[in-house]
Amino acid sequence: MTTDNVPILTHDPFDDAVLADPTEFHEALRDAGQVVYLEKYGIWAMGRHAQVHAALQDWQVFQSAAGVGLANFRKEEPWRPPSLLLESDPPHHDAPRHVLANVLSPRALRRLRSLWSQDAEELVAQVLSQSTAFDAAKALAEPFPLRVFPDAVGLPPGGRENLLPYGDHAFNAFGPTNRHVQKGAARVAELGEWVGSRCRRDMLADQGFGAAIWAAADRGEITEQQAPLVVRSLLTAGVDTTVHAISAILHCFATHPDQWQRLRADPSLVRTAFDEAIRLESPVQTFFRTTTQPIRVGSVEIPADEKVLLFLGAANRDPRRWEEPNTFDLSRDPSGHMGFGMGIHQCVGQHVARLEAEAILNALIRRVQHLELNGEPVRHLNNTLHAWASVPVRVELDHEGAQSTGSPTSLVTPAANP
Repeated sequence: MTTDNVPILTHDPFDDAVLADPTEFHEALRDAGQVVYLEKYGIWAMGRHAQVHAALQDWQVFQSAAGVGLANFRKEEPWRPPSLLLESDPPHHDAPRHVLANVLSPRALRRLRSLWSQDAEELVAQVLSQSTAFDAAKALAEPFPLRVFPDAVGLPPGGRENLLPYGDHAFNAFGPTNRHVQKGAARVAELGEWVGSRCRRDMLADQGFGAAIWAAADRGEITEQQAPLVVRSLLTAGVDTTVHAISAILHCFATHPDQWQRLRADPSLVRTAFDEAIRLESPVQTFFRTTTQPIRVGSVEIPADEKVLLFLGAANRDPRRWEEPNTFDLSRDPSGHMGFGMGIHQCVGQHVARLEAEAILNALIRRVQHLELNGEPVRHLNNTLHAWASVPVRVELDHEGAQSTGSPTSLVTPAANP
């Protein structure tokens, strides 16, 4: 293999400074070309919207089954059994995807809407009754998904605090074996055993997402061996990403108070707010693919069996696709962002995240007149996720609005490919 006529970057996208703020690196990546070679890791990379979008759609050439991290499963043993959804392709991907899409369908989630709205109302009321200055990441974004999602899956109450460190390690493990991976390695066996045990039929409630997955196995839609791995996919990706999405949304509004006023004036913008925050912050920043054959991208030919790092976060701020891409703007149409991926591997649980974000935002809209930062936010560094460890905010309450009982706006809408 040669890299003649290929733009070569010496940057390390997994350096702490880049993980904390990838803006400058993303600009260099996009400006260098349609595809570049990252010398440090001997891999290819794309950061422009058009090329990332095309690669995500082309699962036949840009394969997920060889792993969506730096490790190539054709050559290396994965640290855990590969995900039946994220790390597989048709035909092996089809049945688990179909089952989970049905379990998490908008119709199924509508039954949870009033329950989750009530839970959000209670949590927000409790937080605001204690202080008008608090850490939005710790007080709202973390506890709410851990409060409602495990219940929906059907997990028993004990040990749910294990979900965040387990998911954090899983997303770190998609990158190189750096200090972030090493940090979680000490507990990976313990956490993996705990999560695996919670995926068994006998550990799950009779009603819930987990039970519905096992019922699909009883109907023969997936095998009994596949069922716990599908439940594990829910537990791995269903908490951390939503926590970081809610933190991102609250940070966006705290740093753009004019957009908070726009949302309060028109609560129907809640869906736009969610997608615009996901576009801007991209809680899931990257995923790898592996080429199954030589593929030409522009003037560059990528050989077969090469790792290609797709920068979703860079694509979501590509000025070739978006005007003023670094701005949070509710007048923008954010559709087309790739914060949930694209194509057959697009996040099947995105409606869950939408519903949870809707519940929190609606509870805040009726109570909070003004929202602003109350200190310096702190990043949580992860090889794959763009996250906040702390988002200190100060709010001004709308005591009259808090008494209103208006019906919240729904984010859960039918979709052909959830």
